[in-house]
Amino acid sequence: MSVTAKPVEDLTEAEAEAELARLAAEVAHHDERYHGHDEPEISDAAYDALKRRNDAIEKLFPQFIRADSPSIRVGAAPLPTFASITHSRPMLSLDNAFSDEDVRDFVGSVYRFLGQLPDGSIAFTAEPKIDGLSMSIRYERGRLVNAATRGDGTTGENVTENIKTIQEIPNRLPAGAPDVVEVRGEVYMRKSDFLALNAQMEAEGKQTYVNPRNTAAGSLRQLDAKVTASRNLKFFAYAWGEMSEMPADTQMGMVEKFREWGFPVNPLMKRLNAVEDIIAHYNEIGLQRPDLDYEIDGVVYKVDRLDLQERLGFRSRSPRWATAHKFPAEQAFTHVEKIDIQVGRTGALTPVARLTPVTVGGVVVTNATLHNEDYIRGIGNSGERIREEEHDIRIGDTVIVQRAGDVIPQVLDVIMEKRPADAVPYEFPKKCPICGSHAVREKNEKTGKLDSVTRCTGGFVCRAQAVEHLKHFVSRAAYDIEGLGAKQIDFFFESEDEALKVRTAPDIFTLKQRQETSQLTKLENIDGFGKVSVKKLFDAIDERRSIALNRFIYALGIRHIGETNAKLLARAYGTYEAFEAAMKQAAALSGDAWEDLNNIEGIGEVVARALVEFFKEPRNVEVIDRLLKEVTPQAMEAPVASSSPVAGKTVVFTGSLEKMSRDEAKAMAERLGAKVSGSVSKKTDLVVAGPGAGSKLKQATEFGIEVIDEDGWFERVGQRP
Repeated sequence: MSVTAKPVEDLTEAEAEAELARLAAEVAHHDERYHGHDEPEISDAAYDALKRRNDAIEKLFPQFIRADSPSIRVGAAPLPTFASITHSRPMLSLDNAFSDEDVRDFVGSVYRFLGQLPDGSIAFTAEPKIDGLSMSIRYERGRLVNAATRGDGTTGENVTENIKTIQEIPNRLPAGAPDVVEVRGEVYMRKSDFLALNAQMEAEGKQTYVNPRNTAAGSLRQLDAKVTASRNLKFFAYAWGEMSEMPADTQMGMVEKFREWGFPVNPLMKRLNAVEDIIAHYNEIGLQRPDLDYEIDGVVYKVDRLDLQERLGFRSRSPRWATAHKFPAEQAFTHVEKIDIQVGRTGALTPVARLTPVTVGGVVVTNATLHNEDYIRGIGNSGERIREEEHDIRIGDTVIVQRAGDVIPQVLDVIMEKRPADAVPYEFPKKCPICGSHAVREKNEKTGKLDSVTRCTGGFVCRAQAVEHLKHFVSRAAYDIEGLGAKQIDFFFESEDEALKVRTAPDIFTLKQRQETSQLTKLENIDGFGKVSVKKLFDAIDERRSIALNRFIYALGIRHIGETNAKLLARAYGTYEAFEAAMKQAAALSGDAWEDLNNIEGIGEVVARALVEFFKEPRNVEVIDRLLKEVTPQAMEAPVASSSPVAGKTVVFTGSLEKMSRDEAKAMAERLGAKVSGSVSKKTDLVVAGPGAGSKLKQATEFGIEVIDEDGWFERVGQRP
């Protein structure tokens, strides 16, 4: 249908309303042909003319703006759920800097890694850290094909249709853009839009929102894209994922290219060399912070040259070439009404202050962590005083509460002038408040010092530990079973019905079978479930019967084994069978298995002991054995460069390296598929020895291991730093 030639200003109200309806239908038809079938029927110019006509009529007749208007760019009907998208390149988080000294250390570490003197020759970009939702938007042959949230860094939610409603994000890239482009940045809500939305919600008698960041995230995850479109979300581009070719060779150049392609980029971004100039720019942005119409929580620094970024590489969860300089925490005054004890999955007793509600940084705070018994008394983890001796935290105290970003609020100090006369020191419990088992502080065998954390000795006898372990098992970075969150875990755990109860992880995977054979209690008849939701839950459980090895190890809830250590272990052992066998063989705390475990880069003795102790406990092994009858951990393929002569080899660097730093040598070896060990053993394949090599070189000679120098290493791998 063609656009009427009648000038917009000459339209009657009836004609304007009718034409807006026609335009909405016509544009929707062309969107479907283009986005759904990749078969456009009209040229880009004709399509843009339809939208310009629509915009002009809406401007003159705003009372007739439709919910399906092309101006809000709703690309499709509401989605029933969000599918997952695996990122072509992981979306990693950044390390944090909290002081000027931390920034100087970061800049110094870059120079040290690259083996250069800190002469100011390396340029860094500095830009505001937007407090929003990280997003990756993929274009193929210039067309927007999908968009995904960060998720767990590897897999995110598919929010493509909702992203298309954000006016600032182009649907098409201009001619000349690479065939594959992934633009990454932050979706956010302006402060002014947030305040207007809350005013609207209050006027309608509805609950208001807490802060712009969470509101933006919730708006982007709406199943109905029309709701997302109504929230006027914004976007800043500042990074990239997969690129079929690089259009620039610096960070600044890439961001400038994004601007040329039509993406909003932050105008406060600068390129600087001297560390003092970098810090000065941070302070300048901090002064502007209250006047900005978007929330920021710091400044991000990145090495500008992309070839240097490549050399610096990544740690397990963050790049070496970037850091986030966070703004100081925000503080407020309130009262401690009581102190409760929470018991975690590892038995840790964590004291929590219940506070008189207070707003800190735009968020209403009612609880704050008190960390442990020593923290309440004003003592830090190393035994140092963190508050004056009499400034212990008591019920009834007026306290300073601190909150930084999304970090859990904590009680910073006590206002002694306002302490009630009847306030008494808090007595930390000697027994678990949940199961009554003894609560103890373990002694470190090496230092002889007491652990700062008090732990319940009840193990799985303690209901709190058991239920928290289950919640960890189904958490996002572990099994991530849709429809099985904390609320559902509490329900199943508390149930005494054999057809419903879930006390250990294997019970999750037998729930469907028990329900099918039960003649009495049917989950679909219980309030809050229903036939459709039960089917979805069982389907979601079945989808997780096969899972990545690192996620399986993390899900076991072993003390000290977070996501990073789980990945290190999965890469080192490859299969679960090999991993469990090695942990059992290491039980003697000596021998090859124990040595191999401690030689894994990033795994120290504390972590190694925790692993061994976990597998020495018969109850743990029994639960895992039952679990393995229901699920299959996938073998993890080592990230090896098959063409590299050191792929799959275990390499040790020793002595002084003269042409590259130790960190750079390690990064290069891992990039080529080698395993880097901190010590020499019979399983070592190659030792790279520089001047001053001592005991490790001697061991290598004794074991008959091949030894080469630094030049020999470069010749072996066919490249230099």
